[in-house]
Amino acid sequence: MSELLWAPWRMEYILGSKGRGCIFCDFAVAPPAEYREKLVLVVQPHALVCLNKYPFAAHHLLVAPRRHVADLSALTAEEYAATMELLRVAAARVHAATKCEGMNLGINIGHAGGAGIADHLHAHIVPRWPGDSNFMPVVADVRIMPEHLDDSWRRLRPFFDDVPGEHPQG
Repeated sequence: MSELLWAPWRMEYILGSKGRGCIFCDFAVAPPAEYREKLVLVVQPHALVCLNKYPFAAHHLLVAPRRHVADLSALTAEEYAATMELLRVAAARVHAATKCEGMNLGINIGHAGGAGIADHLHAHIVPRWPGDSNFMPVVADVRIMPEHLDDSWRRLRPFFDDVPGEHPQG
């Protein structure tokens, strides 16, 4: 007997518009009142952190410079330092919030390098636990998320309250 597995968020991604501007640039200029809706946790003068709307695992975060650049070499020294520092801080906050036992941190540069959004540099923070990689992605192209994105945002948001920058209102 086969079981149905539901991943309703995938259809939004499959059918959704992908050619309308840059999400990271949109996040960088959005008013704090929109951060919750956009899954943004903090925006600093040179970098920002948000949840990945189409995650590989629960609590998958993205850290991006505010300026629209595609490669590390295009960042100024100040932008690079701010982005890497926010990556370090965000990784520590994810660990504290989720009690993960490991983590994948990475930057995919260019489409050939695996970047889904190749025009705006961003780093991934993916918390990991023993046994969280299973056969589902291989056999069924399905990822199992133990927590809804809204719940993940609510869980992580308080851990970013003391990170300098603009925060969600409310």
